[in-house]
Amino acid sequence: MTPRPARACIVGAFEHPTRKAPDKTVAQLHAECAAGALADAGLDKRDIDAYFCAGDAPGMGPLSIIDLLHLDVRHTESTDLGGASYIALVAHARDAIAAGRCNVALITLAGRPRSEGSSGTVPRTRAGTPEAPWEGPYGLSTVNGYGMVAMRHMHEFGTTSEQLAWIKVAASHHAQHNPHAMLRDVVSVRDVLESPLVADPLHRLDCCVVSDGGGALIVARPEIARGLKRPVINVIGAGEAVRGQRAGAVDLTTTGAASSGAAAFAEAGVAPADIRYASVYDSFTITVLLQLEDLGFCRKGEGGRFVADGNLISGVGRLPFNTDGGGLCSNHPANRGGITKVIEAVRQLRGEAHPAVQVKGCSLALAQGIGGNLGSRHASATLILERG
Repeated sequence: MTPRPARACIVGAFEHPTRKAPDKTVAQLHAECAAGALADAGLDKRDIDAYFCAGDAPGMGPLSIIDLLHLDVRHTESTDLGGASYIALVAHARDAIAAGRCNVALITLAGRPRSEGSSGTVPRTRAGTPEAPWEGPYGLSTVNGYGMVAMRHMHEFGTTSEQLAWIKVAASHHAQHNPHAMLRDVVSVRDVLESPLVADPLHRLDCCVVSDGGGALIVARPEIARGLKRPVINVIGAGEAVRGQRAGAVDLTTTGAASSGAAAFAEAGVAPADIRYASVYDSFTITVLLQLEDLGFCRKGEGGRFVADGNLISGVGRLPFNTDGGGLCSNHPANRGGITKVIEAVRQLRGEAHPAVQVKGCSLALAQGIGGNLGSRHASATLILERG
């Protein structure tokens, strides 16, 4: 298939190197990420005329950060879809640019969950929400929600813990080359299976890390992108979806990626077989497996076989994924890893990933995010990116 023309391009990308920041505020991390993305793009903050953020931004979101950074913007947006927010916001920035509302948009993410002692084992049902009376008494947490989903997939399709472990193994093979990764040791399937059981059938090494840090992206008009001294990364396809309890028609083995991915591929005019590299949200190993199925890289129920035997390892398998180590090994800033998925996809398309994991001739990449809990309700966002 032939990709369609882009309406906007990613011109700046920055990932904060810290994984623990007890000496920094969340606002400071946002500011440092913004400065890093501007430097990467070769732009000045006076060039920014739009700002996008999600629920991690302190205070009143855009108001506080825009004031802190002394930005003069004519368009702003705050959309909270959890970890999927920042992938969706790239598409929202693209659409705002295409509509003439702005020329250069800044997106930031930052947080300090590691310094603040955050844990995925804390019940997450919020008082006052529509679901609280029905779910709160049962103590749904992040990790047991995903454990339930993994168990259901195993029941329906015969997926095994060994197959899930291969996802962590692949991530660790990549993380060894990332000096900023929290977990740089290469692990084996046996290592994963022998790590403590956290929420049956998920082991500790099936779970992502908890880290401080953040990142930022800058999206601009194509004519502006072509005038900068950086490779042009076109945003050619996007989709987003929200999936919940569906009035009782619950299917724990299907994610919103089935809808967001289909929309992104249709808009881009490409197919899963065309993708050279995939950044896939990896809060847990099961999160990756389900998204790969729903995005069309393999059929439903065949994800276990697809990820096994190193198929996700760069230079070994046919679909290199998360070559920075991802959330499973590198970082999961603010417990929202979506922006790092876009950042590593940009690195791959620019040819700036570590040489040991750089995908040769990488011209087309996918970034996929999930926000919320697959065990209850979640959002999904998908981007298709092409090197211009």
